[in-house]
Amino acid sequence: MKSRIVLLGAPGSGKGTQAEMITRHFAIPVTSTGTILRRERDLGTALGLQADQISKQGGLVSDEIIVKLIEDWLNLHGENGFVFDGFPRTVPQAERLDEILKKRGKRLDLAVWLEVSEETIQNRIACRLQCRRCDFTTSLTSAHFSERSVCPYCDGPLIRREDDDAAVLQNRLAEFRNKTEPLLSFYEQSSALRRVDGNRDRETVFSDLAALIEEEGA
Repeated sequence: MKSRIVLLGAPGSGKGTQAEMITRHFAIPVTSTGTILRRERDLGTALGLQADQISKQGGLVSDEIIVKLIEDWLNLHGENGFVFDGFPRTVPQAERLDEILKKRGKRLDLAVWLEVSEETIQNRIACRLQCRRCDFTTSLTSAHFSERSVCPYCDGPLIRREDDDAAVLQNRLAEFRNKTEPLLSFYEQSSALRRVDGNRDRETVFSDLAALIEEEGA
């Protein structure tokens, strides 16, 4: 089974949703740069507050900061594998991740690229809700959360993310095209890259991902 996995794709492509489904099904630890940075923000650290302001404006936090936080997380939680939701976001981050894994005598097993249309992105972002406490992600149209905005896993409040504003989304998409899309070429050079149609419902997408994780060989 593959246990060192990165999920890549545009905002709204379903990375967070699929990461949650993978960790519940396969018990592989999952995190995202957003989760780590929100923790720093909630702790009130200078780094967390600085990064929060950048994110609210639709920008990307520097590679140096992100990679350091990811390496710290791996030291604590990544011994038996990981699912990274939205990391790496740039080629330099991907190169640093390879270096970190190489030092551990490991390599990346699977880089999943969730392909979605801009229409799908806009529709999902317009309805997205996220738990402020545990980062569970859902939508207004799912399970009547519009009537009772409470997380089913930790009872935390389900809220609209500030960076899901339409204007901020356009900034995030521009950043994605400029800095993250080059990762396609980077991972195409290895056997780890797999493309998955993310426009479909979450269960169908997860079925494809589960098959890739369970796939034998490279």
